[in-house]
Amino acid sequence: MPGFTMVAFSGFVDALRLAADDGDRSRPIHCHWSVLAEELRPVEASNGIELMPTARFGDPAAFDYIVVVGGLLQGTKKLPRAMGDFLRLAASRAVPLVGLCTGSFVLARAGLMQQRRCCVSWFHHQDFVRDFPELQAESHEMFVVDRDRLTCAGGTSVVHLAAWLIERHCGKAAASKALRIMLEEGALPARTPQPQPSFAERTDDQRVRQAIWLMEQSLSSPIPLREVAQGVNMSLRHLERRFRQAIGMGPHEFSVRLRLRHAHWLTENTRLQLSQIALETGFSDCASFSRRFKEVFGYPASSLRRGRVTATSGSPLELPELADAES
Repeated sequence: MPGFTMVAFSGFVDALRLAADDGDRSRPIHCHWSVLAEELRPVEASNGIELMPTARFGDPAAFDYIVVVGGLLQGTKKLPRAMGDFLRLAASRAVPLVGLCTGSFVLARAGLMQQRRCCVSWFHHQDFVRDFPELQAESHEMFVVDRDRLTCAGGTSVVHLAAWLIERHCGKAAASKALRIMLEEGALPARTPQPQPSFAERTDDQRVRQAIWLMEQSLSSPIPLREVAQGVNMSLRHLERRFRQAIGMGPHEFSVRLRLRHAHWLTENTRLQLSQIALETGFSDCASFSRRFKEVFGYPASSLRRGRVTATSGSPLELPELADAES
């Protein structure tokens, strides 16, 4: 896809390259690959670097797998007709399809993820659920293999999905060799949790972690807790209970503290007006924001902005105490 992520492309291909030959000679002996596009014209990655395809879309049955490398989310909103036709033809001929990064969005938009689990990054979970509410999105696993559909979250997870494929077709030794050269200790299983933002590290409860990821993704427009609960496949009541067991507070309380911590950082480190900071952190008005801020930190945001207090709160590793929190 135009705007594809280079790390997803290069990580996957380099894992194949390192497994394809003995040593580091890079001969495509055990693995072969082609870069396909509708036209033999350079395709620009999200980092601005251009990549020249090596072949046009043709007969997908010539390949063991068709891999879609996604990238910038807005680039997946409209699926090029030629690509959609090619992917659907591949599916009709039983060629397994692989989605890297937001390649899962591309496969879903082509109508090829029905009745299959689909892996997406925690960062894009809500986007996927909003665009494809009928599909089953997983954002707490490194990658998902569901029959003839293989999807991963992007980033370094592509290396481990590639290692899974290499081990399946070329053996464990080849997969281990590729990973060692890439300075990875070993292949991670599909169900390895995706890395998470800092506050998710407070708990080992994977559902609570995933809920925190969703909250951290949407600080300026807080997701209703009922939607957060749906996003982690549990009831709101169950989510409340799991939060209190895991981190000692309810999800609503945690969300407010999370946003106020970010507001503290913005107040201290940017020149944004306090009214802008209030909006950036999901408060309905500046008065409500100012009241909450003072309740939590013990001094007004305006005093912090003018340098009249020594900020000891708002640490990236701390959340301030807050009683009777309300949004």
